[in-house]
Amino acid sequence: MKFGIDIGHNCPPDTGATGIRFEDNLTLDVGNRVIAKLKALGHQVVECKPAKASTVGESLRKRCATANSNKVDTFVSIHFNKFNGQANGTEIFAVSDTGRRIAKPVLDEIVKLGFFNRGVKNGSHLFVLKNTDMPAILVEGCFVDSQKDMNLYNPEAMANAIVKGLTGQLPSNPVSPVEDEEQNPDTTTLRLQKALNRLKITDKNGKPLVENGTNDATTKSAIEKFQSITGIQQTGIAGDTTWNAINQILAKRIIRVNHAGGVVVRYLQYRLGVDIDGIYGPQTEAAMKKFQQQNGLTADGIVGPATWQKLIG
Repeated sequence: MKFGIDIGHNCPPDTGATGIRFEDNLTLDVGNRVIAKLKALGHQVVECKPAKASTVGESLRKRCATANSNKVDTFVSIHFNKFNGQANGTEIFAVSDTGRRIAKPVLDEIVKLGFFNRGVKNGSHLFVLKNTDMPAILVEGCFVDSQKDMNLYNPEAMANAIVKGLTGQLPSNPVSPVEDEEQNPDTTTLRLQKALNRLKITDKNGKPLVENGTNDATTKSAIEKFQSITGIQQTGIAGDTTWNAINQILAKRIIRVNHAGGVVVRYLQYRLGVDIDGIYGPQTEAAMKKFQQQNGLTADGIVGPATWQKLIG
């Protein structure tokens, strides 16, 4: 069987939901585990997440094009939900009858982990399900803003449930996504170095990081610098909290005056050279208007797509 596995989002500006956890981190972790396990069972796997895209639309089109050009048998897009902090559980979207038949056992396996069964739903509104040529499903594993779901969530168990639902099997020996590190270097230190360089976070000597995938002293110093800027404990280790902060900034959401944006505003204040307090007040607004004017933008103090393009591309 040839599977097209689409690790949801993770392609700025196509970024996922933010809740107790960040969707991009969860889809990447679970997706890489699913890919490794399917390969261990002898299946062919085509990773459909694009390396880069300039818009969300382009990101979605590239995912479909990859699946279609490789003529995969089944397309699986992995996501996590967000709503109001109270909604919880697992749902899977499909369009065709075949897709619904594929979705049902996957849903059953995830529900066995303790998640509320929200059912197999009509996904005719979802781009990747409408524009792939093969049976396709989109898995919403659980809710990133639900404390109940986050208490239940375990990436290994979620990946096992998806693989068992798709194939009826699991590898006889434990499989780690680290085995695919050579094929997918962006999931490790290299991805971190690229993100920090994109955010213009330099090492202790003020130099960009060498993107070599090595967790060396310069990379650690850049991590510590980023952690200091964003108000995170300076450990020099990029754990979930640091990645959440990176992804919040890369999401490039619109920021306006009086926005208490925490991590994102602290980063903007660092780039603008003003006092860092995490609140988008008059001083930050004035500095932002000056930045916009210097870069040929409308000097309205609103950090929208054009301003983000100048800041981080």
